[in-house]
Amino acid sequence: MSWITAVASVAAAQQASAAGKYNAAIQQRNAQVAEQEAKRLEEKKELDLARFDRDFQQLQSETKVSILKSGVELSGTALKILRSNAQEAEFEKDMIEYNLKIGQSRAYEQANFARMKSDLARQEGRAAAIGYYGQAAAALAPYGESLLSGSDEATTDLSSIQGST
Repeated sequence: MSWITAVASVAAAQQASAAGKYNAAIQQRNAQVAEQEAKRLEEKKELDLARFDRDFQQLQSETKVSILKSGVELSGTALKILRSNAQEAEFEKDMIEYNLKIGQSRAYEQANFARMKSDLARQEGRAAAIGYYGQAAAALAPYGESLLSGSDEATTDLSSIQGST
């Protein structure tokens, strides 16, 4: 009956190892997805900045037209308005960049955490497999002891088999 326990323990060890590897692979994939998200955020930032620059240029042009239409020269207060708009635009660009960095930082942190979970899953699978292999060894240990000690039980068993043939 102990050999059944040993075989079952070896099978369980193989399954535990496979499960650990599978879970590790899932976490590695999660890490890749998080890194791809960080790259996607960079691309989105470039698009957002281009769109913002286009919209800002349109706003500045409309402001200039409004100022000139009203008969005011582009000096003094009119220039202060345009300069203020430009300063506000730079602030907005900085905010877009800052938000990108925060998003990327989160994505890279998720990738790192997923890799740590991957390592942990692999180690848990290994530890479980070692435990099951230990159970298999413990189940077979009495047979190994009797064979190594040269006890009469093993010899008797063999002679009874030889005598019946």
